[in-house]
Amino acid sequence: MLSFRRSILPLVLLVVLLFVAGTFGYIVIEGWTWLDAFYMTAITLTTVGFGEIQPLSPTGRLFTVFLILSGVGSVAYGFSRLGEYFLTGSVAARLRSRRVMRTIDKLRDHVIVCGYGRVGKSAALTLRDGKRPVVIIDNREDRVESAQAQGFVVLHADSTRDEALIQGGIERAWGMIICVGDDSRNLFIVLSARALNPDLYIVARTIDAANEQKMIRAGANRVVSPYQIGGKHMANIVIRPHVTDFLDVVTLDGGIELWLEELIIQPDSALVGQTVGKTDIRRRTGVTLVAVLRHEGGTVMPDANTVLQAGDELIVLGTREQLANLEELTGVQRHDERVYGRSAQP
Repeated sequence: MLSFRRSILPLVLLVVLLFVAGTFGYIVIEGWTWLDAFYMTAITLTTVGFGEIQPLSPTGRLFTVFLILSGVGSVAYGFSRLGEYFLTGSVAARLRSRRVMRTIDKLRDHVIVCGYGRVGKSAALTLRDGKRPVVIIDNREDRVESAQAQGFVVLHADSTRDEALIQGGIERAWGMIICVGDDSRNLFIVLSARALNPDLYIVARTIDAANEQKMIRAGANRVVSPYQIGGKHMANIVIRPHVTDFLDVVTLDGGIELWLEELIIQPDSALVGQTVGKTDIRRRTGVTLVAVLRHEGGTVMPDANTVLQAGDELIVLGTREQLANLEELTGVQRHDERVYGRSAQP
């Protein structure tokens, strides 16, 4: 791709300078008007073959020869380079790149997907189905074109470079899914991403399960092995097929209005300090409370005497309308992804 500032702009300035010099020269030497002088300069530099508009003096002829020798090649080369710049798609590519950057600059709490292979594509499509803004970063032209064809915001860049992550808006991002070709690159991206945004929720892919702890130490919140997950899922289908089908419905795109979700109880929530029995969440919202997650105490299977605390993550099952009712009780503000939890249905 040609650079306009480095390759095209100097040539354009040279052509303009030749036209100005030729016009001024004919005015001084022949005493012509500026229009006649400019016209003579134009037909001389472009070699169109038109005759002289007025008889030239000997000095004027020498000046014309000098103008031809010094300028014709430069003008021809300048026009060819300018044509190449427009015809090779450089302008369209640069304009598209600027549109992408303007779009990314407007995003907040989005998810960055590094790598648009089979895993990355599936993750990006699932995120989009859940109305989550997504930015794709990949350095392979075919994958970039595939992601653009799917309507994603795409950066054609190497996600192991800090500049690419910054362009992707990592400082404003909520989460990142890292699934490039190999574990070493994934680990490098985890390190860079954690340094650039300490609050980022990072999910990394690993091929070798032995690398899981390395990625966690590097800063990943969760590490996923597609092969292990796929094997466990297949085994569960054999052992408990109906349970697996149900979980697929509520955690993936099951085609019905039923979602398994996380909601975090805010400090100002009316639920803080109350027992599950007293809150009567099921009757008030229609949501089924499945579990309570506490960072200091792990997972709590709630009963009527379980006291709810600020920061508890409620694992709940219900429709979007029912979940919206529970949002009001927990103090969650809509569209705030950082306090909404990490939905099993993205």
